[in-house]
Amino acid sequence: MLENTNATAAVVESGSMGRVAYARIAPNEDLVQSIEKLCLAEGFKNAFVRGALGSLVDACLGTAGEQPRRIKGPAVEIVSLAGEVRTAEDGSVCASLSGVVADIQGNVYGGPFVAGSNPICMTFEVTLEEWLPDDANL
Repeated sequence: MLENTNATAAVVESGSMGRVAYARIAPNEDLVQSIEKLCLAEGFKNAFVRGALGSLVDACLGTAGEQPRRIKGPAVEIVSLAGEVRTAEDGSVCASLSGVVADIQGNVYGGPFVAGSNPICMTFEVTLEEWLPDDANL
């Protein structure tokens, strides 16, 4: 563990990249939960989002406040998507995804996607890359 001058700890993890999975997510499936299911199906304990293309019926992004921001569609376009999936000690997976979306008027919003609140519009393509941390990190 490394410490900076502000006494905040940073964790550096070493490892290597593994397999790559490409998937098409069907309409009305949730973005976050579908990526978690994909990792479970492929046996990825940890993964990074490497690419994505598609739109959502409506979007729901987390904010610094208590209430998430809801962006009404139809067809809220995902401009960018980044994130990772991690497996907890109990075997459950949790995707942390953030991105930028544009509504039908062209307004742009960004933030973390709220699980269970981002249904896919038509289809959504995503590429995941498996992350294999070194044994010393476990």
